[in-house]
Amino acid sequence: MEVLFYHLQGQSLEQALPQLLDRTLQRGWKAVVRASSGERLKALDDHLWTYADESFLPHGLEADAQAAAFPIVLALGEDRLNDAEVMFAVDGAELPTEGGWTRGVLIFDGGDAEALDGARRQWREIKAKGLPATYWQQTPEGRWEQKA
Repeated sequence: MEVLFYHLQGQSLEQALPQLLDRTLQRGWKAVVRASSGERLKALDDHLWTYADESFLPHGLEADAQAAAFPIVLALGEDRLNDAEVMFAVDGAELPTEGGWTRGVLIFDGGDAEALDGARRQWREIKAKGLPATYWQQTPEGRWEQKA
């Protein structure tokens, strides 16, 4: 499993996540977005349907009866409900390192000390397991630069 850490600085999660999910779908991959609360899942659900006038991201919630049919599933758990290749962990959710994922993506807010501490801890754990990991930091323009 390849792990990518995305350090938000110039944008919010709501701005960055749709772009990253769109790139994932363009590669032909499915995704699970793991959040830390049901309220956050609901907010992301609403946002992904309306984030742009000309676009939306087809998705569903893990509780939906048809969750396995969606290319993107929003979840609290770490199951590959839709046979996803990519797990996105947001808002302090843990990134699983087991379970057959091709890629794990941890997105964290650079302005939140608790989020930074959690990301650093997960970085150490992932490196200790010998998994390949890269660290990407957002520029003021919203582009991503690889830093490690």
